Amino acid sequence: MNLTKREFLQVLTAASAAGMGLGRYAHASTDSAAQGLYDIPKFGNVSFLHITDCHAQLKPIYFREPSVNLGLGDMQGRLPHLVGEQLLKAAGMKNGTAAAHALTYLDFEQAAQRYGKVGGFAHLATLVKRMRASRPGALLLDGGDTWQGSGTALWTHGQDMVDACKLLGVDAMTGHFEFTLGMKRVQEIVEKDFAGKVDFVAQNIKTTDFGDPVFKPYVIRQINGVPCAIVGQAFPYTPIANPRWMVADWEFGIQDENMQKVVDEARAKGAQVVVVISHNGMDVDLKMASRVRGIDAILGGHTHDGMPVASIVKNAGGQTIVTNAGSNGKFLGVLDFDVKGGKVADFRYKLLPVFANMLPPDKDMDALITKIRAPYEGKLAEQLAITEGLLYRRGNFNGTGDQLIVDALMEVQGADLAFSPGFRWGTTLLPGQPITREWLLDMTATTYSFATLTEMKGEMIKTVMEDVADNLFNPDPYYQQGGDMVRVGGLTYAFDPLQGMGKRVSDMRLKGELIDPNKTYKVAGWAPVAEDAAKAGNPMVWELVEQWLKARGGKVTARQPNVPRLTAGLPNPGYAD
Repeated sequence: MNLTKREFLQVLTAASAAGMGLGRYAHASTDSAAQGLYDIPKFGNVSFLHITDCHAQLKPIYFREPSVNLGLGDMQGRLPHLVGEQLLKAAGMKNGTAAAHALTYLDFEQAAQRYGKVGGFAHLATLVKRMRASRPGALLLDGGDTWQGSGTALWTHGQDMVDACKLLGVDAMTGHFEFTLGMKRVQEIVEKDFAGKVDFVAQNIKTTDFGDPVFKPYVIRQINGVPCAIVGQAFPYTPIANPRWMVADWEFGIQDENMQKVVDEARAKGAQVVVVISHNGMDVDLKMASRVRGIDAILGGHTHDGMPVASIVKNAGGQTIVTNAGSNGKFLGVLDFDVKGGKVADFRYKLLPVFANMLPPDKDMDALITKIRAPYEGKLAEQLAITEGLLYRRGNFNGTGDQLIVDALMEVQGADLAFSPGFRWGTTLLPGQPITREWLLDMTATTYSFATLTEMKGEMIKTVMEDVADNLFNPDPYYQQGGDMVRVGGLTYAFDPLQGMGKRVSDMRLKGELIDPNKTYKVAGWAPVAEDAAKAGNPMVWELVEQWLKARGGKVTARQPNVPRLTAGLPNPGYAD
């Protein structure tokens, strides 16, 4: 199948703040460890709990945080672009603790063995109940990317996560990958499953014909007698990063002007606290906070940044708190406000890691998850191979998990090179663990994950990579789409993110030879946004990777990520622990 340039581009663009160390609890009982980590004193009279980007992970998992997160221009050396020791220093934390393990890639394999898996909705439910018990009236907000990211979410059309979120007690949410289920399915969930239970809010989604709001822009809820507005900000680039045809009747965007009107309206109706649940990505949230008055806090998502401290942004109306609660169910954000005289007087913020070994599973949620997964357990658990090395995705460039995918696509399809989208979702496997169908789907499961094989001239390959790079490393956050760089297989290259459009990618080589601009190459890829890909009968990407895995003889050797040579004097991508 041949893709247009635009279509191919869209394929590719797609712990607490107190620094509490947990090393002394490593060999203690689960109850004593949990008491040390999760006994957070109540503050003020208004509380919000925040989850985001769980990507349909109902069970505990391993997840390695990035070892590189390039910040350019004003964002260099600032949150959220700090990793490893730099992030711990900014948060006042020490390495070698459970909190440090949750937040960083440092000594990942050893720490993962020591502290165990993270997340899991049954364990998250226990933590949510504990926080609500100490904070009566607290609202649970979900930043989106909830109904996508696993085999069960794909096969149940998101119903597994809808049921789990209702049981968890989510009060309001916004969206992104939810929209890849299609407009009809999203509206069915919002109007039927969520009716009277969960508010789906998005001020920046309107109909393409008359510009009417598709969802509620905000809701006002009372917390201990204080009227609080929750405004929704869905992912603004959904029709670009994901298939436009799935949301053909809706338009998106950042829409600062409309956001200001919504905030002003909520204030006029008596809201003493205004928070935004956002799926912008943190850099965009920081810019929005500087431009829109009257927002007390932006609880952010999309870029999967687990931020142990809140960023404070000054603006014409005073200041706005900006946070981001990571991904994959690893964290629960807790934001406490002290509201006096009709306005926020002070706040406290904590980012709590969800350690499955330290939080007993909630019985009701555990039973629901067992019921949801029962019809699929055999299919999910089938072992395809065993990995001899760590498999992970996160980082500005290739991770070992995506390296496995591009290697498989090249070999199975006879391609010269391969591209894998810069998705940030996907779970981690430790060396020696089985590669199951469940893990493969955790890395690839979308409703449009068709595998493609496209003939492209060298000149077009360069153009594609430059356009993707500009979407990610543009110095203006409002022109960034918040993913990672396209993952590349077979092709080596040099990269300078500080350069302008068309000048970031250089020295492109296949097997040591420079790419010929006029030569045609076979390029493998997956997750095309063009509607005809869905109609062309292309296999799903996991089918080809599964075929490749089964041919490995039971084991997959450790993958070496194909990362570019950075030429701007920036830190090496640093993929080794």
